[in-house]
Amino acid sequence: MKTIAEKAFELTSLFEAEVLVQLMLWKWNHPFANDGEFANALLEDAAAALREAVDGKQLLEDLAPSDVNFIAAVWYAERIAVETPGADPSTIDARNAWLSALRHALPSCFCDPRDLDQP
Repeated sequence: MKTIAEKAFELTSLFEAEVLVQLMLWKWNHPFANDGEFANALLEDAAAALREAVDGKQLLEDLAPSDVNFIAAVWYAERIAVETPGADPSTIDARNAWLSALRHALPSCFCDPRDLDQP
């Protein structure tokens, strides 16, 4: 049986992944929401993060590598980009606001999926 990370990685090659990234950027008012190149790069970075998760790298403190989902990978990729030296300081606050909004809107994407199991 495939892990969540493996399934999410497979999703990155589908057109639907591009649509989802773009919708996430628009919905939570990312400062680069209208930049198609940024959206494509973010998707590529999320795919790279998922490859690392599939290989066992711990990306998020509260989420096992095998449980990293697509939303969490996109969030992680943007967080790494914001923390990278050389990121445009004029957009850091808006990008951090997007990260915060996404995490607060979809908290179940950032916790152990077994915590969500219904009895």
